[in-house]
Amino acid sequence: MSGRGVASPSILVCFGTRPEAIKMFPVVHALRDHGGMDVRVAVTAQHRQILDQVLEIGDIVPDIDLDLMRPNQSLDALSARILTEFGGALDACKPDRVLVHGDTLTTMMVTLSSYFRKIPVGHVEAGLRSGNIYSPWPEEVNRRVAGAVADLHFAPTEGAAAALRAENVPEDAIHVTGNTVIDALFSTRDKVAARPELASGLDDVATRFAGKRIIGVTAHRRENFGEGMRNIAGAVADLARREDVAVVFPVHPNPNVRPVMEAELGGRDNVALLEPLDYPHFVRLMAMSDLLLTDSGGVQEEGPSFGKPVLVMRDTTERPEGIEAGTAMLVATDRELIFREASRLLDDAAAYEAMAKAHNPYGDGKAAMRIAKAVAHAHGVASA
Repeated sequence: MSGRGVASPSILVCFGTRPEAIKMFPVVHALRDHGGMDVRVAVTAQHRQILDQVLEIGDIVPDIDLDLMRPNQSLDALSARILTEFGGALDACKPDRVLVHGDTLTTMMVTLSSYFRKIPVGHVEAGLRSGNIYSPWPEEVNRRVAGAVADLHFAPTEGAAAALRAENVPEDAIHVTGNTVIDALFSTRDKVAARPELASGLDDVATRFAGKRIIGVTAHRRENFGEGMRNIAGAVADLARREDVAVVFPVHPNPNVRPVMEAELGGRDNVALLEPLDYPHFVRLMAMSDLLLTDSGGVQEEGPSFGKPVLVMRDTTERPEGIEAGTAMLVATDRELIFREASRLLDDAAAYEAMAKAHNPYGDGKAAMRIAKAVAHAHGVASA
């Protein structure tokens, strides 16, 4: 990689988890397509196997792979390892800028490591705020720390930009781009359409549940561990008692999630508990579902692109635009509320259509291109 201050600025794009990889592979390609920059990729591999799946579908080969995932490592141990290991990588390659995404431990610690070396940071998916530092936890503080250091803030929506302005971020540092997850979604959807074998692992499920109304479910958030996860499992079990419904649930391997779901939902004829899906298969699952139940952030953005109502099983969301637009609804981890609102959408065609046809506020699939142009401009690189 070229050093700092040379004609072709060096941009190091860093991420560590599956969701980050999904949302950043379009940025990597857009930066390279723009030209005039030396673009490299570093991964912490905070998630190893499921990260690698996305790297493959996104056609990304990391230049730096720190491979930091360890079984059952604590948040503070992982944080320390990211900070020190990434610091060594920065000392070796000396980029002109680092780009991070969202709200993971990788995001926060890479940002701090860059700050300690006075390397400027651009924050993709900036400005999301729930207003509660413990929900989502630890993500809310992770992204606030990144926001305090970054000098380029790529806000996915006007609402996120407004949150940054309220924190006195300079107007010229804020760029409203849309969310890069829509770029990734459209790209992957087109790949699956051209090559159906990329998502053929769901063929048996589709055949098994033909004629059923499919509910796609994901659940993994730390703040839902314990009672919240048990309530989610119970609500899904209640819904699975309907004869017209089938549940497809890629179950997170975390020991706070999988045993709970297997105990409540295992062995039911109309429930498919799957291993975590790679991104092409997950895109197909969203497309084939009638309704999505999730505590994920990304699904709140992706589901509306398919016209799928999303019930958000969290107490708060840092993505209020979906709630305001009517594409999503907060149902917390209240077993009765989850069941009642899901049943209403399944039984009331007008209520379902109102959510399914609501405007998607998260972008048009051109976010990565806007980010690449802003980064190039910041480093004096002319547009192609």
